[in-house]
Order: sequence, then C-alpha cells, then structure tokens
Amino acid sequence: MAETEPSKKAESSLDKKNEPIAVKEDAPAKKTAPPKKASPELKPLVNNGDGTVTDPNTGLIWKKTDAWLDMHKFYTWQDHRVYVDQINKEKHAGIENWRIPNKQEASTLVDKTGTKNCEDKNGTMFPLDPIFDAGCVANTWISECSDQKIIRYDLKIGLDTLYPGNDVWSSMRLVSKPGEASVAIGAESNPVDSVVSEEKSAVKESPGVVATPVATKSSDGSVPRPVSRAPVSEEDKALFKERAKAWALEKKK
Repeated sequence: MAETEPSKKAESSLDKKNEPIAVKEDAPAKKTAPPKKASPELKPLVNNGDGTVTDPNTGLIWKKTDAWLDMHKFYTWQDHRVYVDQINKEKHAGIENWRIPNKQEASTLVDKTGTKNCEDKNGTMFPLDPIFDAGCVANTWISECSDQKIIRYDLKIGLDTLYPGNDVWSSMRLVSKPGEASVAIGAESNPVDSVVSEEKSAVKESPGVVATPVATKSSDGSVPRPVSRAPVSEEDKALFKERAKAWALEKKK
C-alpha cells in the first residue's frame, strides 16, 4: 500500500500538467460616444437702417423696437391686434404684413452663445442681440396663443409659459417674412394660415381627392388653430435652466 501511493500522486500531478490552461478573454472594448456635431455658425443679424433687422439665417425681418418701446404699454392677448393693426396701417419700413412670431421664430431671438445681451426697461440684461433697441421688454405674444390657451414667450429663459385665465399682459415683437400675404386689418395673424391655404388649393386641383373639412368659427368668434412646437435639445434645455437660475439669483439681490 505504501508503494502505490506515490505513483497515484505522480499520476495526479501529471494529469494537472496535462490540463488545458484557461486563456483569459479580453474584455469587450467600450464603445466610444460619437463626437458631437458642431452647430453651424450663424450669420450675424443685419441692421437695415430703417427700424428693422434682418436675420439672414431664417430670412425673417424683425421690428427693432417692441410694443413697449413704441406705445409704453402692455397688451392682453385679446387686445394684441390693436398694436399689430396700427403698425400695419403705418406700413412701418414699407411693410404691411407684420405679425407676432410663432414659438420657433421667437426662439431664434434668444442668444445661445452667452455673448450677446440687451438691456430691458428695468436695466436687466437678457440674451437678446443688442442690435435691437434697449429699454424693451423680454416677453412677447406668440401665435400658438389663443383665447383658450394664454401662452407668452419669455426671452430671458427661452421658454413659453401657459397661464390660467385671461388677465395676462405682455409686450410684443413683430416679424415679417417676404412673400407672405398681408394680414387684413383686424384679422388674426397666424403664419400657419398661408400653409393651410396652399394645401387647400393643392387639394382642389388634384382630381379624386376629398377635401378635408375646414374648422369653422365657434360662437365666441375664435378659430381652433394647430399648435406647432419645435423640439428643444437637451443641451438647450440645460442652457435655459442655467440662465433661469442665474436670473432668479439676480432678482434676489
């Protein structure tokens, strides 16, 4: 018995030597995030010298002054047409299709580089190109607003806000786009209307196509309008939140 034990030990040691050696597999390489695409460099706004500013990036023409600078008063949504109609009657800078902007158009006024600021009527700086006249107000009515939804756009933080009730006052920034039809005095200015009319005419010209019913006015005279909301990137949201916090801290001082 004593003689057989060493041989067993030798065999077991040989078996261990003959066992295949486990090869460590390399851990899968971590995927690297694709590099962020650089935002296209925007062309600077152009002062036309006639009380208007052209944005070469969008083709929009903006009035240099807002309703507050022109009239030294604010307007409710229900009264905003009074100001728009007056500017169109005057044919400011030879233009008679002035209107309030939609949300996407208003958002192009907010400087996202952090390098341009304009002074409002209270002496507070906010991210608007100083090519516009100082002493203005950092809010405007936008075309997404309606009698049912009172929405005002805040140029300080680049966000629109829905308000309960109608007792809300605001200034206005007026915009014009070459080629758009002139708005009749007293009519609602909505840049979506021209698109809808083009689609309607296309349907009429196409044989065999059934036209979609057009929304009619309700008893209170209002017309339901589509609300178009441009997507906001996470980067822009973070930027707007930082500006909102900075503005809140400034107000506390």
